[in-house]
Amino acid sequence: MLEIYPGELEVDTIFSRWRRWGERRNYGAFITFVGTVRAEDGIEALSFDLYEPLLREWFERWQEKAQERGAVLRMAHSVGNVPVHTSSYMAAVFSPKRRVALELIEEFVEDFKANAPIWKYDVKQGERIYARDRSQRLAGSGLLDIDG
Repeated sequence: MLEIYPGELEVDTIFSRWRRWGERRNYGAFITFVGTVRAEDGIEALSFDLYEPLLREWFERWQEKAQERGAVLRMAHSVGNVPVHTSSYMAAVFSPKRRVALELIEEFVEDFKANAPIWKYDVKQGERIYARDRSQRLAGSGLLDIDG
């Protein structure tokens, strides 16, 4: 249940669809995280590249971990430019138990930040600039390693 969208996410639409999905399955907990592009350092947007096969593999490993705890994960992420004050990332956990959902959303979001195969760029005056200081190197990324 990984969704990839061009540009900014339609948060209200995605949230409502996910909520209805969870209600139909009678989950007791539905916890979301929404990442919003902040206005800082003169950026007008962030821009994202991703390697979908590797991202799907990373997500499926997390989905298996969630299922072992009786939970289900959903995730949406942008590719391309995402303007300031809009969203590029949403994650959700559905679980029969509140505690599982609370713990899992934190673990998932933190691991996403450190290990998901997504590359971030600042957009300033219409130019994409690799955000090297806010990016993580991916172990075993080979040719996908932006630093080479």
